[in-house]
Amino acid sequence: MSSERLGVAVVGAGYWGPNLIRNFRGSVDWDLVAVCDLDTDRARGVVGERSGVEITASLDEVLARDDVDAVAIATPARTHRAIATAALQAGKHVLVEKPLADSVAAGREMVDLARSQGLVLMADHTYCYTPVVQRIAELVAEGALGEILFVDSVRINLGLVQPDVDVFWDLAPHDLSVLDRILPDGLRPLGVAAQGADPVGAGKACVGYLSLPLPGGALAHVHVNWLSPTKIRQMVIGGSERTLVWDDLNPQQRLSVFDRGVDLVQQSVDSADRRTASIAYRLGDTWAPALPEREALSEMVAELARSIRERRAPQTDGGAGLRVLSVLEAAATSLRARGALVDVMSTDQPELEIIR
Repeated sequence: MSSERLGVAVVGAGYWGPNLIRNFRGSVDWDLVAVCDLDTDRARGVVGERSGVEITASLDEVLARDDVDAVAIATPARTHRAIATAALQAGKHVLVEKPLADSVAAGREMVDLARSQGLVLMADHTYCYTPVVQRIAELVAEGALGEILFVDSVRINLGLVQPDVDVFWDLAPHDLSVLDRILPDGLRPLGVAAQGADPVGAGKACVGYLSLPLPGGALAHVHVNWLSPTKIRQMVIGGSERTLVWDDLNPQQRLSVFDRGVDLVQQSVDSADRRTASIAYRLGDTWAPALPEREALSEMVAELARSIRERRAPQTDGGAGLRVLSVLEAAATSLRARGALVDVMSTDQPELEIIR
């Protein structure tokens, strides 16, 4: 495919749709040709009265257009499968707001259809396209942290309590998608244990904790909370060589790398045949990697265009969306089992071979 602009339609002009609309309009890769929303007045208000972008409430009209190469879906998760299926069947590439779907089964149907049609299906895991997460992934891949020993992630603030999903489905996809991006083998935990609470009587978990044992003995922990009066967005990644701290609310120093940790110096067997270990604490320098300033969504829409033109799967493809969904479903099962460790459904898919 040539480097000419691609045509895109955004479905949904509510909470997230305006962000997609703004970034597609500002991209050198895309022409925003249509916005579809049942509330056409709302969509027109987002796009602007004098814009040449078509405003419609009909998805069929959008999918019938020859100048629409891709459809970006920014609607509730329960609607993703139906809209994505219609778009893929119409020969359109698809970008889907997180989470990919409202169940693994629905997400798998979307992935299988995209593969059979030779089309791109991309999950909008926005944080994966931030400069800080891309730099973290590079540091992990090059071995700067050594072996990953633990990950602690905290995402808490006051509200918004969602009407249709609990705090896990609302907030945890961000952290889980980041783990999928930065862990050497992606998000493939050995199990999931979830604890959740509804202390305000909202009818769903408003505070939650996920524990994810990882291959090799590492452990990831995710804390999500709608009820905290303070806002925290922080992830600590401990390695055998260095520890990394990502503080997303500190624009002056979002990323810090600590040359500090614990070393197992010696292991011996004493006279009573008991193994003993000598521990040393390493206290070294701290440094802050330089990070470029660019909007994550801008990079995300550029990656969508590249994946279509290069006929390859995007960085956050349907498989990445399925891995996040599998953890969310396992978390729901664990909640019903009072926090028991439950297995995670395998979502491994064959590589995408042909993108038309």
